[in-house]
Amino acid sequence: MGLTGAPGAGKSTLTGALVAVMRQHELEVGVLAIDPSSPFSGGAILGDRVRMQDHALDRSVFIRSMATRGHLGGLALATPEAVRVLEASGREWVLIETVGVGQVEVEVAGAADTTVVVVNPGWGDAVQANKAGLMEIADLFVINKADRPGADDTRRDLDQMLDLSSLGDWRPPVVATSAVTGTGLDDVWAAIGEHRSYLESSGRLESRRADRVSEELAHILRERLEDRARHLAEGQEFESLRAEVVARRLDPWSATDQLLAPLDPA
Repeated sequence: MGLTGAPGAGKSTLTGALVAVMRQHELEVGVLAIDPSSPFSGGAILGDRVRMQDHALDRSVFIRSMATRGHLGGLALATPEAVRVLEASGREWVLIETVGVGQVEVEVAGAADTTVVVVNPGWGDAVQANKAGLMEIADLFVINKADRPGADDTRRDLDQMLDLSSLGDWRPPVVATSAVTGTGLDDVWAAIGEHRSYLESSGRLESRRADRVSEELAHILRERLEDRARHLAEGQEFESLRAEVVARRLDPWSATDQLLAPLDPA
């Protein structure tokens, strides 16, 4: 299960609260909390575990913070591998909490069976949700901090936009909750269970996981090619071609073709 939403939406608090609900059902749980790396220092605070201290001594809960290391999309590059390790260790549920998304960082939709989008009252209107791509990725909307003014307006906006969307067989439910007080958490867990039942009965669970493997393979391929490209951008040949381009005796495209020539199977 993936949890995503804007910064400050309460994803970490909600994640910790959902873990408590899962533990009431005696489930083994793994949590991957993704934190952004600084574009300046390269470091990351990895502070989401601070909000999950209630589970620190529970041997049935494993919490791992991961830095994005500059990887876009709201996830760390190693997230799929970490999920695989947690699954192999017997964790029945793995929760992936992303960094705060902007308008394109919705990669979690391809990494999870169920994607929970967390919003707050006063977060913006449904047009903003469409701009951020949230309407396409959400399997469940959670209005967190629903004890604040504006929760009803937020629900109305989301319902109206869902009415205008091409949803297919599954309409994402909208659930109001307060992760701090525990209000609505059972409703969130019930909605997650309903979505899992829908995926299993419709055959979409296996197809989603097959698509995930395909995307992971393509991602690894792109990373390997990028590594080779970085290697090609070093050395004497690159410097010689760069000098030719600077002197305007060669255009950048032709120079790139020369660099890539050794990789051409033809």
